[in-house]
Amino acid sequence: MSTSLAGITFVQASSSDDHQALTATLFLLVVLLTVGITFWASRNTKTAADYYAGGRSFSGVQNGFAIGGDYMSAASFLGISGAIALSGYDGFLYSIGFLVAWLVALLLVAELLRNSGRFTMADQLAYRMRQTPVRTAAATSTIVVSIFYLLAQMVGAGALVSLLLGVDSQTAKNLTIVAVGILMIFYVVIGGMKGTTWVQIVKAVLLMGGTILISVLVLAKFGFNVSELLGQAAQNSGKGSAFLEPGLKYGATTTSKIDFISLGIALVLGTAGLPHILVRFYTVPTARQARQSVLWAIGIIGSFYLLTLILGFGAAALVTGDAKQRIIDSGGNLASPLLAEAVGGGPGTTGGAVLLALISAVAFATILAVVAGLTLTSASSVAHDLYASVWKKGKASGADEIKVARISAFVIGGIAIALAIPGQSLNVAFLVALAFAVAASANLPALLFNLFWKRFNTRGVLWSIYGGLISSVGLVIFSPIVSGKGVDATGKNLSLLPTSVDISWFPLENPGIVSIPLGFLLGYLGTITSKERSSEDRFAELEVRSLTGAGSEK
Repeated sequence: MSTSLAGITFVQASSSDDHQALTATLFLLVVLLTVGITFWASRNTKTAADYYAGGRSFSGVQNGFAIGGDYMSAASFLGISGAIALSGYDGFLYSIGFLVAWLVALLLVAELLRNSGRFTMADQLAYRMRQTPVRTAAATSTIVVSIFYLLAQMVGAGALVSLLLGVDSQTAKNLTIVAVGILMIFYVVIGGMKGTTWVQIVKAVLLMGGTILISVLVLAKFGFNVSELLGQAAQNSGKGSAFLEPGLKYGATTTSKIDFISLGIALVLGTAGLPHILVRFYTVPTARQARQSVLWAIGIIGSFYLLTLILGFGAAALVTGDAKQRIIDSGGNLASPLLAEAVGGGPGTTGGAVLLALISAVAFATILAVVAGLTLTSASSVAHDLYASVWKKGKASGADEIKVARISAFVIGGIAIALAIPGQSLNVAFLVALAFAVAASANLPALLFNLFWKRFNTRGVLWSIYGGLISSVGLVIFSPIVSGKGVDATGKNLSLLPTSVDISWFPLENPGIVSIPLGFLLGYLGTITSKERSSEDRFAELEVRSLTGAGSEK
């Protein structure tokens, strides 16, 4: 039997073992490439500035690709395309939120943060506040946000590798998560920011190339007629025209509509508070390069999220039978890899196997790059904010900071592995949305108040960070995501806890509509109820630094 891929004929493979060997080879090549980059970068990582900020040696274009590589995570490539494949129009709302969010980052945060900080988010917050409590709060928030994001990447890795290697056992998925954790620790310990940045740049190029290739092949199936693609997707979804209209996922009830608004607010505001994105602005030498970074990132990320439309609707239109059920069973996480197999000729064909292995290897590179960035951000915050600034009162040497950061990478990696294993039933896009909600609720209010409100003080920082953090995480704990959601038609539990447990008194799955305004309100209340008065001179200095960059590297 044969099939065609863009005019090229492939003969059906005689053995699935050959396909798995191909897949394993591509995975190994990806790992070897990233390991080689890490070793190369480690030779130029000597100082704290090298480890935390890549020596501020990256151009705006390079950093723009790195930001894109950091931002276009497994949740984007696997989760969003899967959400579109399962929910149609409503699934694409994830993409819109992620994309619009960059306007907030560009207009309010990127340049000002680059000018007024050094290595971490806490540098900017602590400049005119009391160091110990503010850095402790900022480090706590950084670690929590990063852990949630890490969970998403590792869950995606488990689903991906089990598909490719043809193993469905839970043990194999767990071992995959452990392997990804070990690799990310290696990148951070050996390569620091320089190694991580170059891995992200290479990954961004690979991801965009793979996404464009599959998108072109999908459109070619329909004569590059998008209307035919959408029509076939609606027909194959079993939901008809409702698949292409708002409301399939979020419009059934008033609660679901409010839930969507809550999700949108978190996505739009969360980017400007994500620690692993914020630290990327410190890797460029000037504010102009920081602005250029964001502009390049917007172009790369915008193109990618538009292409997720084709991936998601393409999966709905072209993936059928057992493969379609696998997408449903995975919560949508396998939509992109199985679409690649479908446009390559389908299961059992060499073309399908090649594209499945190629796209999955790219997705694996995506996971490795993002988890490295997240782990580095968390480890840097522990070493620079907690160890050097809080415990050592600014008297720690650069070598000691790097040593502590490397130890922290092991601890954070272990925590992420331990939490990811029981969380494999959740859609990775949701896990990232939760990280965005925490970032928007805890980090963004403190950052904006500190930049633009002269009276803002230490209590305001603490109330906004801890209040936003506790409210967002707390509301999720008591939401249907954790318990009380029931089971689907197949009897699969839709919540994290067993069906016998129900503590879900909060009706929304996305807490942002409550926790984000609360974070701003608590920052305001904490400030006006405190007798502490922030130094006007320090605020004036911060204002000058944020606008000009003068003194930011001292």
